[in-house]
Amino acid sequence: MRYALAYGADAVYAGLPRYSLRVRNNDFDLKNLETGLQEVHAQGKRFYLTANLMPHGAKLRTFIADLEPIVALGPDALIMADPGLIMLVRERWPDLPIHLSVQANTVNAAAVRFWQTQGLSRVILSRELSLDEIAAIRDACPDIELEVFVHGALCIAYSGRCLLSGYFSHRDANQGACTNACRWEYKLTAESGAEPVGIEGERAQVRSGRERHPAADDSYLLEESNRPGEYMPILEDENGTYIMNSRDLQAVEHVSRLVEIGIDCLKIEGRTKSHYYAARTAQVYRAAIDDAVAGRPFRAELKVDLEGLANRGYTEGFYRRHAPAELQNYEEGVSRNQRRIFVGEVVFGADGWAEVEVKNRFAVGDQLELMSPEGNRHFQLEAMVTLEGEPLSVAPGAGWQVRIRAPQLGNRMSLLTRAL
Repeated sequence: MRYALAYGADAVYAGLPRYSLRVRNNDFDLKNLETGLQEVHAQGKRFYLTANLMPHGAKLRTFIADLEPIVALGPDALIMADPGLIMLVRERWPDLPIHLSVQANTVNAAAVRFWQTQGLSRVILSRELSLDEIAAIRDACPDIELEVFVHGALCIAYSGRCLLSGYFSHRDANQGACTNACRWEYKLTAESGAEPVGIEGERAQVRSGRERHPAADDSYLLEESNRPGEYMPILEDENGTYIMNSRDLQAVEHVSRLVEIGIDCLKIEGRTKSHYYAARTAQVYRAAIDDAVAGRPFRAELKVDLEGLANRGYTEGFYRRHAPAELQNYEEGVSRNQRRIFVGEVVFGADGWAEVEVKNRFAVGDQLELMSPEGNRHFQLEAMVTLEGEPLSVAPGAGWQVRIRAPQLGNRMSLLTRAL
């Protein structure tokens, strides 16, 4: 939360552990929520709370009582999806702002207007919309706030409505317990002695008009790495296969169009990510927004900065069906030698030296980047010593503290990365 705000975010959102899709790795108990809300409001920024699960009856019975002390803390809005829970909140707290979660899968202007009649102040549109469809909704609904996702993990079903986790692990996505089964490691092997799926002598035509590959009609088995010996048949038709890992959303090149359309908020999905991830994405999308508002053209180096983050490959999702030829050089991101890895936190800096809490290996001679909320500086590491002043050529990894020669930037929440 602190790094996201320091590097340019206007607001943060946090899941209520029992009533959101952020059950795992969620430290926002009542005490931490109070601390977070106080810090955010002290900066004049906003703190939204998600209560966007689709509850079974047991959670329904405890919902209002559990929400009482949290609403008393003064969140700026609740992010919700279930109509029943929304009704209960409207009855108990009629003036509390509610934003409709992406989990509600809102894909048209009529649905936006419906939720507006229910008193909601903002709709977070489905990830499955194109830029032109978003523009049409904005034109048809000019007097309600609209929000869209621009970066982060994508589901392989309509946002969050996936059965894989419940099927494999008995942990349902809509209850906030998704195990991300779509992102597990699978092996695909031909089924021994299997009969071909297709009819001999006939080949389906794919939608592009090209002839379907003969191997696509064979039978295959899928095996997940932690479930050896458990084979699942997997078939491919003209649309492709289905149990596959989605790439991560990256839409930084579309920020200017979204600003032009009049979208009120751009949202980054950062669940279970590091503070470095929060800092870098906030910094990059803040810069993209500022450029768009000032009328400056898109800078390709913003995509370079996002390459160093943990990702499963990038896609622009449904924003464009086909990228124009002049943007093809973007699709591979950048040359690999420009990618970066997070290597340390700068905890102190003075007289040209910075004290670093090491997170990953780096060495004298490496090309480093010093990130800070005030800006970034690239430099080659020329000298490094231990805290006792002994010369050091390599910082091996996490657990080490060293001092390095570094450019002078603001000391507040600075991070160090290394070029790969």
